[in-house]
Amino acid sequence: MPTPSREHTPSRSPGPRSPEPHRHRQVAESFGTDPERYDRSRPRYPHALVERIVTSLPGSEILDVGCGTGIAARQFQAAGCTVLGVDPDTRMADFARRHGLDVEVATFEAWEPHGRTFDAVVAGQAWHWVDPVAGAAKAAQVLRPRGRIALFWHVFQPPSEVTDALVEVCRRVLPESPVDLAAMPRQALDGYQKLFATAADGLRTVGGFSDPEQWRFDWTRAYDRDEWLDLLPTQGIFTQLPPDKLEAVLEGVGGAIDTLGGSVTMTYTTVAVTALRSS
Repeated sequence: MPTPSREHTPSRSPGPRSPEPHRHRQVAESFGTDPERYDRSRPRYPHALVERIVTSLPGSEILDVGCGTGIAARQFQAAGCTVLGVDPDTRMADFARRHGLDVEVATFEAWEPHGRTFDAVVAGQAWHWVDPVAGAAKAAQVLRPRGRIALFWHVFQPPSEVTDALVEVCRRVLPESPVDLAAMPRQALDGYQKLFATAADGLRTVGGFSDPEQWRFDWTRAYDRDEWLDLLPTQGIFTQLPPDKLEAVLEGVGGAIDTLGGSVTMTYTTVAVTALRSS
């Protein structure tokens, strides 16, 4: 059962600015190479998160930014909401439409609302691909008074045997990877705080929102070997790998899971950066 908590989101600490994910469009739009796998393997969001967002809204109309295949959108639909998705990838949008979601194809920054407004703007695993200031300004434009913006991400921590194997094989197969391989075993919550702070700073810069908060939900999920290896290729670092390199990664990680008896339990923390639109 996820355990919710609440805390204020601090401003980003001073220091060198890291590369901005929203500028890497080739990665942001690579997830649609296999939308069936993406939808099948990506984890759903805690029911407690969906319920907390829905019960805090003035109405039930939601805009899902970077909706992908519609994973979060279908959860909000099941909770009684009407959802419009926006996604830049036609392949992902087509998949979502086939599964009952209304989707418009555009980056959020370029998307035209045509006067429409919503009770919530949500983004699951997607806001880091949006310019944090331009995205906040667009959200402020389309949110009704007391409407909520909720930007949420999964942070996961595999067992050390799995992360060690992943780092080793990535160093061998991807020696020029821009990803900090040394940091991969420590995908703890602290490592994501800069991402959360960037989102919160965008809301503060635009104004018209309450002070951003963090909502946290802790949970676990067990994966067998095939389930975890099905999920791994949907991660951004692997979506554009040639088949031979991807196979080497999966073989190395699969071997580590075999040493653990063929299954692993992943520790997840789902964090939402959220604020209310001023009336």
